Amino acid sequence: MPSNTPPEVICGHVFPLMPVSDVSAAVDYYTQQLGFKLGFIWGDPPGFAGVNLGSVSMHLSSNDPEAPSSSAYFVVGDAEELFDFHKTKGVEIVEAPEDRDYGLRDYRIRDPWGNELGFGHYIYSVGPAVKIERVEVPLRLEKRLAALMQDLAEHKRMSLNSCMEEILLHTFEIVGDGVASPHTMRTLKYIQELKQKHGIDYETHDSYRFQE
Repeated sequence: MPSNTPPEVICGHVFPLMPVSDVSAAVDYYTQQLGFKLGFIWGDPPGFAGVNLGSVSMHLSSNDPEAPSSSAYFVVGDAEELFDFHKTKGVEIVEAPEDRDYGLRDYRIRDPWGNELGFGHYIYSVGPAVKIERVEVPLRLEKRLAALMQDLAEHKRMSLNSCMEEILLHTFEIVGDGVASPHTMRTLKYIQELKQKHGIDYETHDSYRFQE
């Protein structure tokens, strides 16, 4: 049930949106004349692109005559939760949430002054299928941890196998001085609730001292 209370929004990125008449020409200009780096280019012919200047990213979009004079795109932790809140507040919805083929689930709203804001979160099921072969492996987990994993997989709408694969693959990726996490900040907070639910009172490195 949508709540009238603002959700705790975790926003990882904000992308200014620059309307242009020719995305390909704009990419050339921003990369060759202004020193931006190409992040991505999407569409055939291209209708959308991302360019980066240091740690700052910006989107270039085909100029729509009906587009607002100003717009921005926010990458958040959970777009659906924020959408539910916006609906309860009577915000004008331009586009409802949908999985887009550029890899985000997003929606768009319009403010009373005609400015358009987009809100989305990343999805990772977009793209060609990766053919694999699964094998059975002997695996035993601490009882409370196994219960947490079952709940977590259900929360993420994944099978337990897929959830474990996701976690393993992320631990192989180096990020700064650590490794990547597959979980958003919102999911990590939910995991803390699951730890309390299942009475998990041990920490990350305590597994080295597990004794049956």
